[in-house]
Amino acid sequence: MRNIKNQVIAITGASEGIGKAIALKLAAYGVKVALGARNEQRLGQIVDEINSKGGDAIFVKTDVTQKEDMAQLVKEAVKHFCRLDVIINNAGVATLSLIDELDLDNWDKMIDVNIKGVLYGMAAAIPVFKHQNAGHIINIISTSGIKITPTQGVYAGTKNAVRTIAEAFRQESDGSIRITGISPGYINTDFAAKGVATEEQKGEMRKVVSQIAISPEVIADAVIYAISQPKEVEVGDIVIRPSVQN
Repeated sequence: MRNIKNQVIAITGASEGIGKAIALKLAAYGVKVALGARNEQRLGQIVDEINSKGGDAIFVKTDVTQKEDMAQLVKEAVKHFCRLDVIINNAGVATLSLIDELDLDNWDKMIDVNIKGVLYGMAAAIPVFKHQNAGHIINIISTSGIKITPTQGVYAGTKNAVRTIAEAFRQESDGSIRITGISPGYINTDFAAKGVATEEQKGEMRKVVSQIAISPEVIADAVIYAISQPKEVEVGDIVIRPSVQN
């Protein structure tokens, strides 16, 4: 785990699921974390847990669809820890529906969170990284953008937009700012169930998750792998899914 202790990392969507798992695991390895999400109560509990174990964590109430909130998360991380080494754009939403159902409100929400939220995170961190001449952007994407299936068209589209933006940034970068995409498959959180409409569908989704999903800690391990590489090494894309997932 070289080069990881005392790094400063900002994480969005950190109040639950994958974001929470990443925060706790990084803190256990001595990383200083700035946590962002909308749920202040949950964030406070996670920060208290980390700090009670000798870690160093702060939180900032953050709505990733608001560029000012993302700027504030980065600003507070730098103010408290004097630098920022990594930003993890983890916040995301999914609403599954057939395209001809025309669920425009949820299309807008996915675009705002999954695409604009990532762009706002990058926009907040890049000036700091340029000033330091070093930094690392990690985007949590999804296997939904790799295998396209019915009801996931718009969600997958937002995730593939992030892939395209990241690849463009990689080519434009001089290498001082690295960028990594991590695409989880079925992970043992409630994220997938939140994306369906009816209680019956939620029950079916939770059943699938309980049968095949893997722990969110494996995504935290992937983050650690990516950020622990020497500065001249960039890990571009990591796909992590259950071995039985189609």
